[in-house]
Amino acid sequence: MAFVGKLVATWWEDERVYDVVVKLPDTYRDDLALLHSTPIDLEGRRFTDLSAVALVEKTTGPNLVNRENVQRRIVVTANVTGRDLRGAALEVDQKLRAGVPMPPGYHMQLGGEFESEAAASRTILGLSVVAILGMGLLLFMAFRSVRDAALVMFNLPLALVGGAIAVHLGGGILSIASLVGFITLFGIAARNGIMMVTHYRHLLDAEGRPLRDAVVEGSLDRLVPILMTALTAGLALIPIVLAAGEPGNEIQAPMAAVILGGLTSSTLLNLLVIPPLFARFAILRAAPAEPEAPKAVALDAP
Repeated sequence: MAFVGKLVATWWEDERVYDVVVKLPDTYRDDLALLHSTPIDLEGRRFTDLSAVALVEKTTGPNLVNRENVQRRIVVTANVTGRDLRGAALEVDQKLRAGVPMPPGYHMQLGGEFESEAAASRTILGLSVVAILGMGLLLFMAFRSVRDAALVMFNLPLALVGGAIAVHLGGGILSIASLVGFITLFGIAARNGIMMVTHYRHLLDAEGRPLRDAVVEGSLDRLVPILMTALTAGLALIPIVLAAGEPGNEIQAPMAAVILGGLTSSTLLNLLVIPPLFARFAILRAAPAEPEAPKAVALDAP
């Protein structure tokens, strides 16, 4: 209270509020003799000087002692730029434990935003696994074929290729926004596979086309719709990617870059990889037999 001050009241003047703080004059900071003679009152009367009951001396030390869990705490803060937050925190922890000995009674603990980022990453990873399993189950229920569902799901690693390249070109930092972009990418990649496999099945089962003709014709029929939807989404994401680094774009830009890169790779590789895979692994189903036409029976008139 003597040096830092203590708030005792507020003063209003011209519709503005001022704090009234009580503390010793600044001359006490520089004159040790004045500090020694600081009076101590008892029940409203002068009792003695400060030097009679305390050892007053100047030395170096912390001007504020923080405590947590009944222990003194010293906080060292740092900001991370140019790399991922969790990787930097783990490297700091590893180097400190290996090269900084702790005196008896001292211990070190890292905390900060990287803890929240790690928890969010675990949550997103768990939800991604659930989403992929749910997609596989829904595809199996729709196609009634494990192979057809697997062919559609094969678009996911094709999309991950472009997303990983986009993360690498963006500095190699895998953030929460990038992970959200990967999850969004799964749905876009699966949509392209569903469009192709569904049309293949229609040509095979409903129209009775040979396998090779169904694959070639189905790929050509779905080429324009797939490219059109991919270009529509891609052209909308380009301005967001180009605005990376601008204020307010810290979350949108990494997510858009992952989606744009994965959309490019999944679209191109889907048109090149899925047709031969379907021609190689698809199961040909027997076409339903058409009912025979009733035969005419001639009756002789009596």
